Amino acid sequence: MHASYYYQAHACIFVFDVTRKITYKNLPKWYEELRQYRPDIPCLCIANKIDADMTMTNKTFNFAKKNKMALYFVSASNGTNVVRAFRDAIRAAVAYKESATDIMDQIMEELERMQIDNCNGAAGDLEHTTSNATD
Repeated sequence: MHASYYYQAHACIFVFDVTRKITYKNLPKWYEELRQYRPDIPCLCIANKIDADMTMTNKTFNFAKKNKMALYFVSASNGTNVVRAFRDAIRAAVAYKESATDIMDQIMEELERMQIDNCNGAAGDLEHTTSNATD
């Protein structure tokens, strides 16, 4: 994915389809890429489509455990655990944002301030030039 997808993310939800093994096998690749851009944000993992095979809730999914993520067994189709998973993701994101320990957020905020200062400076120069032209 393009780096802009990670820009200012405060949490990440990894979702895989329990009926399609390849979606689970791709999670480590996505996780590694995420950590290149957002090394500290909280993450959680969703096993979706449990309504298709309820026995999946008895399985151990090592990806979530290995990466210290909460694992939610979800059915987007019937709504099982959807609200709970997103509520917990939002809480984790807010807690992360309030902690203000993310260096990338601090860098981006500083760059935005610099950009605003540069724009304000350019606007001031323009006003000064315009007022001199009318004198």
